[in-house]
Amino acid sequence: MSATALPGSPALDLAAFLTRFPREIALSEEDPATVVDRYHTPDVVQYNDGMAMTRDMLVAHAKPIRRNVLDVRVDVQDSLVTPDGAAARYTLHADMRKGPVVVTEIYMFVRFAPDGRVCRIDQITRDVSPPEQEADAPGGE
Repeated sequence: MSATALPGSPALDLAAFLTRFPREIALSEEDPATVVDRYHTPDVVQYNDGMAMTRDMLVAHAKPIRRNVLDVRVDVQDSLVTPDGAAARYTLHADMRKGPVVVTEIYMFVRFAPDGRVCRIDQITRDVSPPEQEADAPGGE
């Protein structure tokens, strides 16, 4: 991270980025492009389980997220920040409009641009959602 990192940038406060970005992209009424650009460079590429998402794809992804997610929270278990990158292990909990809560364990490696925004993310994810209860099982509905 250079001396030109912007205040509030992911390089200066990784945990805040990990908790704020999902909430802002999923729950705010702010323009999704503004949210993405606040934290990411225009040439960002985010790889989720090997699938690449560009900046425009991240912006477009906000529409179905906002349509389907009621609430989201992140629990950061581990993080390590270096001058030009970071690594984190965290859990994202998404309360869905329809269906059960989706819980995802995420292992993330980040490369920062000189201004402290994200220019590349490599993530490996694992669904750790609790099993759904059967309607006629004891304790079910």
